[in-house]
Amino acid sequence: MFLTISTSGTAALPATDLGFLLHKHPDKAQKFSTSYGTAHVFYPEADAERCTAALLLEVDTVALVRRGKGKGRGGAPDAALAQYVNDRPYAASSLLAVALSGVFSSALRGVCNARPERAAEPLPLRIEVPALPARGGPDLVRRLFEPLGWAVTAEPVALDTEFPEWGDSRYVRLVLESEKLTLAEALRHLYVLLPVLDDAKHYWVSSEEVDKLLRAGEGWLPTHPEQKLITSRYLSRRWSLTRQAMERLELVRLAEADDSEVESIDNAVAEDSDAEEKPTPLAVQRREAVLAALHASGAARVLDLGCGQGQLVQALLKDVRFSEVVGVDVSVRALTIASRRLKLDRMGERQAARVKLFQGSLAYTDNRLKGYDAAVLSEVIEHLDLPRLPALEYAVFGHARPRTVLVTTPNVEYNVRWETLPAGHVRHGDHRFEWTREEFRTWSAAVAERYGYEVDFEPVGPDDPEVGPPTQMAVFHRDENLGDTPKEAKAA
Repeated sequence: MFLTISTSGTAALPATDLGFLLHKHPDKAQKFSTSYGTAHVFYPEADAERCTAALLLEVDTVALVRRGKGKGRGGAPDAALAQYVNDRPYAASSLLAVALSGVFSSALRGVCNARPERAAEPLPLRIEVPALPARGGPDLVRRLFEPLGWAVTAEPVALDTEFPEWGDSRYVRLVLESEKLTLAEALRHLYVLLPVLDDAKHYWVSSEEVDKLLRAGEGWLPTHPEQKLITSRYLSRRWSLTRQAMERLELVRLAEADDSEVESIDNAVAEDSDAEEKPTPLAVQRREAVLAALHASGAARVLDLGCGQGQLVQALLKDVRFSEVVGVDVSVRALTIASRRLKLDRMGERQAARVKLFQGSLAYTDNRLKGYDAAVLSEVIEHLDLPRLPALEYAVFGHARPRTVLVTTPNVEYNVRWETLPAGHVRHGDHRFEWTREEFRTWSAAVAERYGYEVDFEPVGPDDPEVGPPTQMAVFHRDENLGDTPKEAKAA
């Protein structure tokens, strides 16, 4: 994907000020990691009279297929060839819009400490996009950009120049020119309208997209004649989100017409009377899921293996159903922080009798871990190198053998829903691996079979119909017919 931004200037107001506004030096070629590839920024020309900044996005098509499976862009997931033979590496789309917002984030907000007066002034701008998907053709391109002050050239691209009778493709070569807009306004127009014209997004559209649309559309979207079409397409035609956005845009329009603030119009209900709840963080949802599973198991004495800074230990101590809680971690520093979090030095005698923290490695057997009702391995296994995982399996399932074991780990398939996570990256720098749902189920079933457990699976967090939940949890229950002896030991 390719896009250029050009401006002209004079000796007094050189065109190379574009480098200050974009926060990218004209003498340097720079590259940045994005969600699905690498963005390159360079300047084909840079002098006082004319300056052009180019953004080239190299898409990692294999990562796009593996993480998105083609579904986020409206493709047919069963059409295997179509996943690989498509326009994604070349035609402007939400991939390019995300790259724009990431690479030129300060310019998008109109922030430029070095040239603040230039950031606030209109510039002579020329923007070129060689290949732009336009579902609606050149006419729709003009209907979207011309009301914003652009002179629009949208030349249809032929399906095949050798066979003109085949007609035009759905792509256009776009040139936008204006002397009335600031650079920030131009970038916000592109950020919203590129995916609108493509009519697809490469990531899951959630309620957060409404806020993004309203921020980028501030000052122009409430009065745009194609407001409804823009809103619907940007939000992937999700009716509930589109209605929410339209209601908020109408408030903005009314406030502007009345020369007042939105808050002064939308004040029929006190702010704190029925405030919308913030989304629950995934870490909190994970702890709640673990607590619910422990309650269902009837456990009273619980091990938190790999307890880290003690968040789960703290939650367990608040519930009187847990008579003993033990936190184990290999890191002395983590245990020190956990001790401070729990205020062990100021804890009452009765409460202190319920909790223990000690150092230990899950790669080795430890008799102190025997005899407990349940053990929790929450976001632990992915921090181990795969060759060391069998040692942990034996230490927990073969030696300690609690009645119930809960294991949570990231679902790598869900990573596609985080647009800011670079392609091929894991969620945390210390993760040695992240498994798909199938890989986690295969591992869990093998462990259960080897050590005499039964296993069930539960989603943690929003269960996406395409890629599953962000966290996956296995609930192991020991086969009581085997007592404390695993199947492999009895077979021997």
